[in-house]
Amino acid sequence: MPGDVLSWLSANWPEIAGSALGLIALYFQYRQKAALWPVSILVAILYTFVFLNSGLYAYTLLQLYYFSVSIYGWVLWSRKKEDNNHIRVSKTSIRLSVILAILTLFFFGALYLFLQYVTDSDVPFTDAFVTALSFTATWMLARKKLENWLVWIVADAVSVGLYIHKELFATAIFYSVLTLAAFAGYFEWKKSFKK
Repeated sequence: MPGDVLSWLSANWPEIAGSALGLIALYFQYRQKAALWPVSILVAILYTFVFLNSGLYAYTLLQLYYFSVSIYGWVLWSRKKEDNNHIRVSKTSIRLSVILAILTLFFFGALYLFLQYVTDSDVPFTDAFVTALSFTATWMLARKKLENWLVWIVADAVSVGLYIHKELFATAIFYSVLTLAAFAGYFEWKKSFKK
């Protein structure tokens, strides 16, 4: 039995390390700390390999996007408060919400068609759906839009079932925590917005 556990840990160390670092990133996200972004870069690197090996191709692409947006977010969040461009929690306007919804639907459709007809994915709909939502939520997070948490709640909750299906159990547990934490994050950022 101990040998089985050690074998599983050895075979799944990128997933376990990515999940552990993801919890650290979640803490920094909740507290609005710029340290979120370098940790997120490490998480994206680890999960690129995890998802590629699991046949979650849109999620693999998403990790490359996370990597890029993490650099963008790091720059935005690292500016001094005295800087007029310092980013603060804000609400998403109706106009921006419509634009983001249209872009999310476009990415979902494009990813679904790609996964369905070009790859051997056995979960093209769910993979495309969560990836499209995550594209949007990550950009909203980088811009400190309060509603990013609401998008994450949906994306993370759907992801849990997908990870169980793919037998990525450490990631399923991690995303269960993320789903619950997104509720807390929303209310914490809402307090910050009111200030």
